[in-house]
Amino acid sequence: MIRRLFIANRGEIALRVIRTAQAMGITTVLGVSSADAASLPALMADETVLLGPGPSSQSYLAIDKVVAAMVSADCDAVHPGYGFLSENAAFARAVADAGIRFVGPDIKTLEGMGDKLAARALALEAGLPVLPGGEAATREAVHARAAEIGYPLLLKAVAGGGGKGMRRVDRAEDLDTVLDMAQAEAQAAFGNSAVYVERFVAKGRHVEVQLLGDGTHAIHLGTRDCSIQRRFQKLVEEAPAPAMPEAARAGIEDAAVRLARHIGYRGAGTAEFLVDATDFSFYFLELNARIQVEHPVTEAITGVDLVEQQLLVASGKPLALTQAMVRPFGHAIEVRINAEDPSADFRPAPGRITRAAWPAGTGVRVDTHISAGGEVPPFYDSLLGKLIVHAPSREEAVARLKAALAGIRIEGVPTTAGLHARIAADPRFALGGVDTGFLTGLAE
Repeated sequence: MIRRLFIANRGEIALRVIRTAQAMGITTVLGVSSADAASLPALMADETVLLGPGPSSQSYLAIDKVVAAMVSADCDAVHPGYGFLSENAAFARAVADAGIRFVGPDIKTLEGMGDKLAARALALEAGLPVLPGGEAATREAVHARAAEIGYPLLLKAVAGGGGKGMRRVDRAEDLDTVLDMAQAEAQAAFGNSAVYVERFVAKGRHVEVQLLGDGTHAIHLGTRDCSIQRRFQKLVEEAPAPAMPEAARAGIEDAAVRLARHIGYRGAGTAEFLVDATDFSFYFLELNARIQVEHPVTEAITGVDLVEQQLLVASGKPLALTQAMVRPFGHAIEVRINAEDPSADFRPAPGRITRAAWPAGTGVRVDTHISAGGEVPPFYDSLLGKLIVHAPSREEAVARLKAALAGIRIEGVPTTAGLHARIAADPRFALGGVDTGFLTGLAE
């Protein structure tokens, strides 16, 4: 069993991992930047180690510093959370070379899923449907692919994720300009400017499947819907995916498990699909080889602690759950509360939190790392916390979400709480099954 766990992350996910690890009797060591030295996760961890200055390139993304810190702290495992180095194969290799366990899949899987074209090829091997498109290594090849599949289309970063390096192109005359933008964004975000081309689905829904595997066996824990997005960044997630025929849901779940078994997946992962809302045909997008931001909605409906499962599998334990043991109940919705100003094109808003009060009660969960007097640093993602509600039905969950949102009191920085209140009150959201264009029609 893991004895001393290094957490190579920050914010709410660091605190989330710390709490589960401590409940399992594991000593926690948190790597922090100077900007996070007085944060709530730093206070809650059993030990902290300073990685470097605030900028992530000098702290959380500095592989040599992170590995040196976990070695000096005598840790036998590292949990990478999400973002930062969580899907970095070079980091996982350096961790293994240091004789430390990586809480996540093996290096081969990280390499295969980190390259979106390689992941697409593995999905095809496993018999999963993919969108028309593919590799486009040169500008001429991009134009050829575009002519082949037609417009509108998407340019997507090969090394990408999180919506970075992803651009929609509606007309042939815009292709070169948008290609330059996508490549520049991909280079800045991932150090790799390569992109590929896929057909754009006008009425698309973003549906994903939570997976667990131990390298030999794999199961799913149901679907999530993450269709409410801004510039391909998720804002609202719910489980299970609403307004889906059972045949379509079962097809997506079976496809996800088939892929996990094909690659011998180990740990927690998420297979993401694009669903055509007109006929419920679905296409594989990617497999995120880590814990997801939205994992609490799956925990709410299944009662399974996904971080605990990650730590058990990383300790060498076989998967204790079988598919028959997974019995989802009710409906859960999560909204991300960010320090952003929706009235100023969602500009990030670092600063000091002067008041932080969150709702509580039956069926309400808040995952956050902020408190009154704390600072929101300018160096990182603007996520302040996640509000999760769970109820026996979706209708009740939506009502609970509205009430909980009304109970949020965060002052000192602008937040997206008001935007989420408008989303929750929208009649289209109440019906369920909205597509990725939802925000475009949201009333002001």
